[in-house]
Amino acid sequence: MTALPVPPDAAPPLPAGGADIDLDLPYYLETGRECALFAAAHARRLPVLIAGPAGCGKSRFVAHMAARLGRPLVPVACHADLGSPDLIGRFVYTGSDTAWADGPLTRAVRIGAVCLLDGLGAARRDVIGVLGSLIGRQRRLVIGATGEVLEAPDGFMLVASDTAAGARPAPLPPEARQRFVALRLDVPAPEAEIAIVARESGLEAGRVAPLVRLAGRIRAMGTAPLAGGVSTRLLVHAAVLMTGGIGVERAILAAIVEPLAEDSDMRRALLAVVASIYG
Repeated sequence: MTALPVPPDAAPPLPAGGADIDLDLPYYLETGRECALFAAAHARRLPVLIAGPAGCGKSRFVAHMAARLGRPLVPVACHADLGSPDLIGRFVYTGSDTAWADGPLTRAVRIGAVCLLDGLGAARRDVIGVLGSLIGRQRRLVIGATGEVLEAPDGFMLVASDTAAGARPAPLPPEARQRFVALRLDVPAPEAEIAIVARESGLEAGRVAPLVRLAGRIRAMGTAPLAGGVSTRLLVHAAVLMTGGIGVERAILAAIVEPLAEDSDMRRALLAVVASIYG
């Protein structure tokens, strides 16, 4: 999935964003026209599916856009044990009585929030099933336990993320995927990745550049999980440790090598790549 070109008038003007303009916004460095596409989808009440490798900035992008659009963000981490009651809500005991407690999806619809279902491909099929009427033209959430039908307000937006590289339990069914506007994010280009890691960690760009070269070498190895596992997030972790006074080798070992190494052979291979960059 690639971002479709968006005409200049396809979305309302966004509030000024970016770390150099508004430090209260979650930092995100745009690499294409993904911000315009997201804003256009929000303005036209369309759900968005964001695909990309783990740690490439999908969640940060959604947080950034929710803030720029002036909408609250309700994130939900999807996993194999997440059921529809965890999203919609359930009756809970309150002393000697019971009361209905909204789940995060219901709460997001009520307040007109951006609801991020992070890793929707890992969720149970019944979770995807309850989204049907909400991601259709009706934009309704049916609460079967109470009989209530919620009409989604204009500000509400459903966003799902899916990991495009690496293992996952199952892809979204085609009938579900085809209800979303699709947007792909990827690992940033080296210059952009240096800027992102430097901004997020406080480490000067000259010291970040070798980390980005290291990531490029490891990604080029093409062996799972290395091809998609060297995320920008891991580079930020290493740079944060270095900013905190941890030595380069120790920081790389703790933040990059050990999280990626599945066995001693892979660990040795990674250390050899580190040596090729840092000597």
